[in-house]
Amino acid sequence: MTRHDSQTRRTDIDRQWWKEAVVYQIYPRSFNDSDGDGVGDLQGITEKADYLADLGVDVVWLCPVYESPNADNGYDISDYRAIMNEFGTMADWEALLDALHERDIRLIMDLVVNHTSKQHEWFQQSRRREDGYDDYYHWVDGTPSEPPNNWKSIFGGPAWTYDDERGQWYLHLFDPEQPDLNWRNPEVRDAVTEAVTWWLEKGIDGFRLDAIDHLSKSDAYPDGDPDSAIVGIEHFSHGPRLPEYLDELSAAFEGYDTMIVGEMGGADIEQVDDYTGEDGVDMIFQFDHMGVSVGPNGRWDPTQFGEWELTDLKEVISQQQDEIDWPALFFGNHDQPRLVSHFGDDETYRTESATLIATFLLTLRGTPYIYQGEEIGMTNTEFDSLEAIDDPMTVGIVEDLIADGVVDSYEEVRDLVDYQSRDHARTPMQWDDTENAGFTADDPWFDVNDNYDEINVESALADTDSIWHHYETLIELRHSEDVLVYGDYDLLLPDHDQFYAYTRTLENETTLVVLNWSGECSTFDCPSVPTADANVVVSNYDDTPSDPTGHAFRPYEAVVYQL
Repeated sequence: MTRHDSQTRRTDIDRQWWKEAVVYQIYPRSFNDSDGDGVGDLQGITEKADYLADLGVDVVWLCPVYESPNADNGYDISDYRAIMNEFGTMADWEALLDALHERDIRLIMDLVVNHTSKQHEWFQQSRRREDGYDDYYHWVDGTPSEPPNNWKSIFGGPAWTYDDERGQWYLHLFDPEQPDLNWRNPEVRDAVTEAVTWWLEKGIDGFRLDAIDHLSKSDAYPDGDPDSAIVGIEHFSHGPRLPEYLDELSAAFEGYDTMIVGEMGGADIEQVDDYTGEDGVDMIFQFDHMGVSVGPNGRWDPTQFGEWELTDLKEVISQQQDEIDWPALFFGNHDQPRLVSHFGDDETYRTESATLIATFLLTLRGTPYIYQGEEIGMTNTEFDSLEAIDDPMTVGIVEDLIADGVVDSYEEVRDLVDYQSRDHARTPMQWDDTENAGFTADDPWFDVNDNYDEINVESALADTDSIWHHYETLIELRHSEDVLVYGDYDLLLPDHDQFYAYTRTLENETTLVVLNWSGECSTFDCPSVPTADANVVVSNYDDTPSDPTGHAFRPYEAVVYQL
């Protein structure tokens, strides 16, 4: 792999640290186990602080570590101001924060405020109709045999569960153990603001806000479109008061130097800028590009998945680059299949395609997010049975498909599960080729991918041409080249089915990125860009010529040029 010297940083740019940052997402349960109980923990992350610093990342996004009964791996919070025992103590969390800050790495916390756990004291008080908590959640009258409407949970099954103690139905857009908070109630919004402020006062650097497009529901609960991929979503996503709620929440961040990113799986590109800026969050996770490989009925359509066209990806990414004020760049996370298995070739060209996607991620306009294990090219695993799956979304949707007669058995959807399940991202981090991939001394909470003897951090660090070192090089390049952060994006060859090529331009500086996103050789020719004086800055192959024009790009060859 090739790396040439970079340019000096400019002094005439209105900078924001979160625009220049590279973020590394950690799923604590699967990252590193320090005490040998099979579950990753806070001390385990602290042990790897030097690893994160060596990679060069600027921010750690920590998935939930709050007190939780763990119905959805921590995304069901029972106490916003306590740490789950499996992960350690508040002192362990404080030690992690100090370790990261000592290495100039900031920390943002994952915060779930659309819903809580059923075990949260708020819900317990609400179901007892205690004064002040009566309408903290969405409660609706009705007979125990018939839900209030036909809304479906995002995890499968009805979006309503009858509570015998209160004698009413409660709304849960996700698991029944995750009742939705009633954001119409100003006391709920005040309580959330207090939790946010509590963590900011402890010194964190921001939040990733989970599922915030669902905070505002329709004022009533009408039936949803039965033909929608998720029945009722038009009534419980991007509701009428969402801008008001985000404006009010953003006021809690004033006076703090924070980075706030919101997850909005249901937002279209045109909506993103409505929720960002001075009266909103800094950026939004927008998911259109993750849908290029799914069928017309969404991610869990068993009749069509896995096939995608590069031209479709170009169209979506280019629209995001052109129309979103500041994109959040990602191609994998804790809710998605493994990046190289989704967008690359995880068999014949695993290294080449993983480094190509890394080049893509780290040379686009926006803030890039790396999910743990992407830097070594971790891949999807396989699930022999429904019992082997931990993810409640996967289990719920498969059970719905069987109950609705779409399929007769798990075997009929196994290929879909092996392609899409969230559990792929949750297999333990592969540190070395010892038992359990060096993740734990005990039986891991979830099976390690069988390929850990080949794919692991130890072997990647020892190989100067590894995926890990390619990420390290690209992160260093992004830190030193303002054109890769603040430069304009211009797509080249929009209709080419193998090359994804674009320029990044900042005044008189131009960088050209050429990606042969295929397993076949192809010769690059783009008359609109003069390349005679080009220089190779980064390549994932050796012996890449300086001039890309006329070069027969090898399978998944990715090159960054300075023009």
